[in-house]
Amino acid sequence: MPSYSHTAVLPHLAALDISGDDAAGFLQGQTSAQVNLADGNLAPLTCFCTPKGRMLANGQLIRMAEGHYRLVMHASLVEPLMAHLKKFAPFYKVELAAADAVLLGASQADAPELAEQLGLSLPQTAWQQSNAADAQALAVCYPQESAAGDNDSWRWLFMLSAAEAENLTWEGDAARWQLADVRRGLAWLDADQQDSYLPQMLNWEALGGISFKKGCYTGQEVVARAHFRGQVKKRLQLGYLQTDVAPANGAGVIAIRDVDDDGKNIGEVVASAPAKNGQIAVLAVLNTRPLEKEPALALDGATLTLTDLPYAIERLDPEALADASD
Repeated sequence: MPSYSHTAVLPHLAALDISGDDAAGFLQGQTSAQVNLADGNLAPLTCFCTPKGRMLANGQLIRMAEGHYRLVMHASLVEPLMAHLKKFAPFYKVELAAADAVLLGASQADAPELAEQLGLSLPQTAWQQSNAADAQALAVCYPQESAAGDNDSWRWLFMLSAAEAENLTWEGDAARWQLADVRRGLAWLDADQQDSYLPQMLNWEALGGISFKKGCYTGQEVVARAHFRGQVKKRLQLGYLQTDVAPANGAGVIAIRDVDDDGKNIGEVVASAPAKNGQIAVLAVLNTRPLEKEPALALDGATLTLTDLPYAIERLDPEALADASD
């Protein structure tokens, strides 16, 4: 039985299946992605919103077969999102169910051999997928990394049937995958964070997760207005916390201007993961408005040092990603 030391099962991720004759039309009215871009080749990022434009879930949209789509997202959101979508399902010929799938994360060290074992080609373009009878592989990288061939930042997400997963063993640590997500500025909402953020607050349009060229979907008007009028007052930022104690999601980030200042809350933690040298990598949604003077940032009493994200905060149309993957 093959064993992979750089591959880890990812229990924090799971998937939701949407299938039926009307599956594409059903999703088109609910998700920020242009559904026809999920063509079995490109698996675009997407999100689902309330009528006020707040995110209920974010994920990756995969076309499994004609009339069958799969959404990969945080495991805690599969049931809540399914319950939400079922309110609209009676108007369409669709069925929703938690997917019977095992999700694995693999690095460059294991991915080629694992793909061969599963009968898959290994995708070489950002957010591209490849397919076999009982497995799929998804390239997890950004377009600029894909173009540059920067293999150090390449990762692959594998989806296996439970039966196929029984033929493999893995020894990797899921915490390394989560750290890579944080360092790459990719935040996955969990159930406690529903209805808290506009997609742009998680830089979702900079990752190609919003189509501004499609028709209406729930929350579209608010999301579009925030983009075109520049009304996003908070943005996801990356930093390192000088402690080995991970903060809770939602913990407040405090800006302190001088020794006599009690500080002002300017945002909150969205995700974090242990890094090297006793640090914690943190993704936090922070105010974008400049403060009067450069403050020191603190989180749970420890210093938070911000650093650059690996992508530019500018609109990336998923339609452009589709052209690149052809």
